[in-house]
Amino acid sequence: MNTLPTPRGTLTPDRSLADLTWLRVGGPADWLFQPADADDLAQFLRDLDPAVAVFPMGVGSNLIVRDGGIRAVVIRLGRGFNGISVEGDTVTAGAAALDAHVARRAADAGVDLTFLRTIPGAIGGAVRMNAGCYGSYVADHFVGATAVTRAGEIITLTPADMRFAYRSSHLPEGAVLIEARFTGAPGDPEALHARMTDQLAKRDATQPTKDRTAGSTFRNPAGFSSTGKADDTHDLKAWKVIDDAGLRGHRRGGAQMSPKHPNFLVNAEGATAAELEGLGEEVREKVFQNSGIRLEWEIMRVGEPMPVKKQAE
Repeated sequence: MNTLPTPRGTLTPDRSLADLTWLRVGGPADWLFQPADADDLAQFLRDLDPAVAVFPMGVGSNLIVRDGGIRAVVIRLGRGFNGISVEGDTVTAGAAALDAHVARRAADAGVDLTFLRTIPGAIGGAVRMNAGCYGSYVADHFVGATAVTRAGEIITLTPADMRFAYRSSHLPEGAVLIEARFTGAPGDPEALHARMTDQLAKRDATQPTKDRTAGSTFRNPAGFSSTGKADDTHDLKAWKVIDDAGLRGHRRGGAQMSPKHPNFLVNAEGATAAELEGLGEEVREKVFQNSGIRLEWEIMRVGEPMPVKKQAE
């Protein structure tokens, strides 16, 4: 790889990413960059050879890194990017702030962002994926965000810029979200915390929260209108079509579709990334054969497979 700029933050070569993902799988990044602050990130990206790829990574809660690793500079935000502040009904959160922490801090201030409480991961990923729960999505509360472009320019993004859709948004290629702003309805702090406690209990009763997962594996399929055209209602649930195909608890090597909730891919016993992704693709094919529905991945898969030669060794 070409010579990289020298930042104030931490730049580590050939860094394994397995311990940085919730599924605990994946090969190394060519480089892992943990910037000291926004200016450090901006200067690094500005001075970095444009031919060098970058990949912004959150806390790895919704990610499979393939066994061969990532040929890029992986950027992971940490301290300095996890602040949370509240002013009136507006909550400002660093991209590295955990969704659950933002929900709790907002509730303390009487602002209702309770939908974030059970969403795994950090704010940057929540914005990028337009995360949602209990009928509320990031797009419903999003005011704006700050990002650093691949060219090192610090920019402001509006709701229109983000082009939110179901489980997706639009960001300039290589841009890194560093902060987001949300509004929420006013609420009594005690009542908001009680609601979140109830949400957690319901989640723990229905989802494999004690297992190594990456959250929901597949997006809920689009519904169909009376004319037969696909719409965006998502009344049909991915777990149901997986269950109907007889795939609850289905395994491949150390990977398994959770017996508790079949739309959760679990690293049950030392799975490789290839086993996890392979099981997911097998589920997609069998669901399609059974129902004619082609499930779409919600988990992001990145990087390269392990080279065949290394597999043989």
